[in-house]
Amino acid sequence: MGSNIPTREQCLALMDQYGMLANIRAHSLLVTNVAEEILNGLMTGNESGVGLPEKELVLAGALLHDIAKTICLQQDCLHAQKGRDICLEHGYPAISEIVCEHVLLKEFSPERYARGIFYAKEIVYYADKRVCHDTIVSIEERLAYILERYGNNDEERFQRIKDNFKRCRILEGNLFSKIHFAPEELAERVANSGRD
Repeated sequence: MGSNIPTREQCLALMDQYGMLANIRAHSLLVTNVAEEILNGLMTGNESGVGLPEKELVLAGALLHDIAKTICLQQDCLHAQKGRDICLEHGYPAISEIVCEHVLLKEFSPERYARGIFYAKEIVYYADKRVCHDTIVSIEERLAYILERYGNNDEERFQRIKDNFKRCRILEGNLFSKIHFAPEELAERVANSGRD
């Protein structure tokens, strides 16, 4: 890939530079571990790696997906868009796309997923939906939290959130049809992987 991908050390330095709160850093590190476990699972069933993104791209995207969250908590901005801008400023266009779409995918392609072709942004999007704060949860548990935290008792907003999670469930079904373990096993697998 011709784009510039930051190393783990560069990602951690950006977290420091943008004053990422400790709880958001813990969340980001766990999302990264989940994304790596999913990618490893996909690779086990696909030794050629065809249709799968570069591991470095997935990991950097996961580490930086909430790079603007702390800023936006203080300034009331949209953290996915602000994060995209930060990544572009630092010369990481491929990462900026992942960060921009980690809340809501612009392109949703069940036909492509069924063929076993997944982009980095989809793996990070899914991994983020499985982590509430610093705990791996089911999609249903994460949905309940998001509705309570961000729904604002607004029916239209509730429906948009539910529709987004409906897509996430479809993505989950496609991901795990290519992986040799079940979604319910993800937390235990990540815990036993020995990652930080």
